[in-house]
Amino acid sequence: MNSVFSQIKYSYPIKFITISDYRIAYIDEGDSRNVLLFIHGLGSYLKAWDRNIPELKKYFRCVAIDLPGYGKSSKQIHSGEISFYTKIIDEIIIKLELKNISLVGHSMGGQIAASYVLDYPNRIYNLILVAPAGFESFNEDEVELIKKIMSPEILIKTSDNQIRLNYKFNFYNMPVEAEEMIADRIAIKKDSDFSNHSTVVSNSLFGLLKAPIINRLNEINIPTLILFGKNDLLIPNKSIHQTTTEEIAIFGSSKIKNSRLILFDKCGHFLQFEKPELFNSNIISFIE
Repeated sequence: MNSVFSQIKYSYPIKFITISDYRIAYIDEGDSRNVLLFIHGLGSYLKAWDRNIPELKKYFRCVAIDLPGYGKSSKQIHSGEISFYTKIIDEIIIKLELKNISLVGHSMGGQIAASYVLDYPNRIYNLILVAPAGFESFNEDEVELIKKIMSPEILIKTSDNQIRLNYKFNFYNMPVEAEEMIADRIAIKKDSDFSNHSTVVSNSLFGLLKAPIINRLNEINIPTLILFGKNDLLIPNKSIHQTTTEEIAIFGSSKIKNSRLILFDKCGHFLQFEKPELFNSNIISFIE
């Protein structure tokens, strides 16, 4: 079988490498010596960067991956723990012989990226956190509440209408280009691997909650760009924490010594997809 989740199509040729018994799908575009390594968020896939790579590949070598259990990577069930993902990222970097890396992570990918820099402090030149998870903490009761609404069974039974609403929550003004991702999410419900994928998504959320990084952000010493949409409906968790996205963003960025925070007006959680021109220009200026 050439790939899993055959219902979805990618904009660029897909390559595969085997890492720790997982077949990892990735794209590799551009030929600069400076690498952008992209890590997607919870329940997402490498198409999260479709509105960024066409421009950014003119300046950088752009490598975007599907994490194990997501997109076209293999779907074995795994723990979803942050330490599992950082190990996978490290093995990808070694196997692809990536150098001069700026690590870019969105949402869950942001927490994974920050955790990777903490675990492997000498591998990465720049860190770019895009609406990252990990800037807020949760007590045991809050964790149990979140677990109840993100079980694999609930994810499997999500209706088409709810899928559309879930995507809308990611945006201030949802761009028409997001329709393709909605269609993909609906289509994969029919795939034989969808149950495993749903379990991985649920496990990954619990993995995030089990490995908070807010108290370790002061250990990050490399140049860090932090980007948030001011109208993010997902971070912080609005049903639990009575604070604003801007307050969370300022608090988290204050912990990282060599960081720069930029807030996008009239923009939601999926800011690289909602405001790609602004996102791309900030990435280029930050690295160059």
